[in-house]
Amino acid sequence: MGRVAELADVSVRTLHHYDEIGLVRPSARTAAGYRAYSAADVERLREVLAYRRLGFGLREVADLVDDPSTDAVAHLRRLRGLLLERRDRADAMVAAIDRELDARSKGMDVTPEEQLQMLGARLYDAIGGAYTATRRTEPRFAAQIWAALGDAQTVLNVGAGTGSYEPCDRDVTAVEPSAVMRAQRPADAAPCVAAAAESLPFADQSFDAAMAVSTVHHWRDPIAGLREMRRVARRVVVLTFDAEPGWQDRFWLTRDYLPEVTDVLADFPSLPGMTEAIDARAEPVPIPWDCSDGLFEAYWRRPAAYLEDHVRRAMSVWTRVGPEAEGRAVRILSGDLASGRWDERNHELADLDAADLGLRLLIA
Repeated sequence: MGRVAELADVSVRTLHHYDEIGLVRPSARTAAGYRAYSAADVERLREVLAYRRLGFGLREVADLVDDPSTDAVAHLRRLRGLLLERRDRADAMVAAIDRELDARSKGMDVTPEEQLQMLGARLYDAIGGAYTATRRTEPRFAAQIWAALGDAQTVLNVGAGTGSYEPCDRDVTAVEPSAVMRAQRPADAAPCVAAAAESLPFADQSFDAAMAVSTVHHWRDPIAGLREMRRVARRVVVLTFDAEPGWQDRFWLTRDYLPEVTDVLADFPSLPGMTEAIDARAEPVPIPWDCSDGLFEAYWRRPAAYLEDHVRRAMSVWTRVGPEAEGRAVRILSGDLASGRWDERNHELADLDAADLGLRLLIA
């Protein structure tokens, strides 16, 4: 026990406590009668200490390590995802600090709200509070997604957010890295695991299908995340975006008001790259003019919506381009709507019931 305590950098008292509460019990004895840890005991201790150092309470740790559906590899994947989340949280704080330092160096005022944003965890932790106000299930999207799931009975929803598009007639497990988003899931929503798409804590082929809706562009490594979905499920259904060359000209908002979005998606993989990664086919997903899911392109025929702060707050793009670009875009769009210039440029949209703005459903 002393040697194990030394290697694990914990006290012998801690190991005695784990033994007393049944969390990690040495399963063998030496010839001299000392308690000894088997390889399996050490593996369990490793998992316990890793979860503890990530901030989990002892009761939560016991539930995690005693989960009969999770083996050592699944624990490692889960721990990796949690560590990636912590790293993303630190990266977001560094980025916020850099923005404030830059603003202060230019003599710009920093509002209390902007100061508090430094404490944000991830991108969705910044926008998550407003998410449920406008991000609802769009029935026409849902019908296309659910049809693509086929006869799958067990479904993994990756980057699940607040639970939009989760089919209610199937056995769904959700994965969502943001605590803010998880907290907004309805009480009767599917059980949700804190993990990242790139490190799904599930064994190979654990699910009939895996789905991901409007989330791939937020993943640190989209291709790795898609391949993870392919690993854990027999079918993959992903609602994503075709960032083909010149894509920003498809939509008047990126073409005329917010060209910075091009930089935001500069490293996003191509549609052929994503389809090839999981051997998928791509279906276009037209966006109806009255789309009820307030994603970035949803208001293509309702431009005044982009002037509403609560609408923009539920779209990650505005957070990513920064307040200066956002303020300029809103100001110019407001002027063009008032003068009639927007109508002159986009009059042909008035006759359309739906528009193809690059939304695609990948099915593998």
